[in-house]
Amino acid sequence: MNTPLRDLSFLPASQADLLRLSEQDVAHYNREGFVQPFDVFDAQEIAGIRSDVDGMMAALGEAGNYGINCYQARLAQIWDIATDARILDHVQDIIGPDIICWASAILSKKPHDPKQVPWHQDASFWSLSPARTVTVWLAIDDADEANSAMRFIPRTHTMGALETSATDGASVFHIETAGADELGQPFTNCLRAGQISLHADMLVHGSLANTSDRRRCGLTLRYCPPSVRIADANWAQGVEAILCRGSDPSGHWTHHPRPDNTDITATNSPHVIGNN
Repeated sequence: MNTPLRDLSFLPASQADLLRLSEQDVAHYNREGFVQPFDVFDAQEIAGIRSDVDGMMAALGEAGNYGINCYQARLAQIWDIATDARILDHVQDIIGPDIICWASAILSKKPHDPKQVPWHQDASFWSLSPARTVTVWLAIDDADEANSAMRFIPRTHTMGALETSATDGASVFHIETAGADELGQPFTNCLRAGQISLHADMLVHGSLANTSDRRRCGLTLRYCPPSVRIADANWAQGVEAILCRGSDPSGHWTHHPRPDNTDITATNSPHVIGNN
């Protein structure tokens, strides 16, 4: 999936002028490819977010059961989370003060959902270059090993685009990172509702089937600096970016203002990008 047009190398984050992360946090991100957990939303706030998410999923019916993708520029509720200063402070410590949110996804696994998300590297699917996206994963529900929290394979973010193979069994997509079992011991991304993690776009990650009696729901937010470019004009048509902080002198991205809309049935997702 790697092409000469895309730079999928890892650029370490700077440890200077930090807002939320410690130097140790940034060092961990640079070395392991992720860092967590961080408290963002309190119990009352995340309960309100969960109520909004439940309403969106119910309004979409079957279509909203697993994923609600890329409404960050179409729904005020998602916009407000994506631009929350507390989240952006963490992101700034990784990618710098100019921050674009180009994608989002609400990802939900019902109790006893047999589908797994196979091991994969996000940026290998995306038509972006260079690979400088950091993904924030916000826990809507408590996420732990029992209800299929996301898992990372540490230090795989510096390996470039790894070989893939076809999946078998109940899986949300048809290819996976080949030989992932030989890449290291997985880390389970346990988070309490309202907490976030951050991970690099080339880090190998996935999740198992949810064998518990509890739902596992989270919101992913994809952030990059303006130096990132969309490498495929056709793919660009499905990207609705938000300039969350700072400025974008590149002229490459089309940025969208905050939407007034709060009704998910009054609009459609422009694109489907990624699963976790």
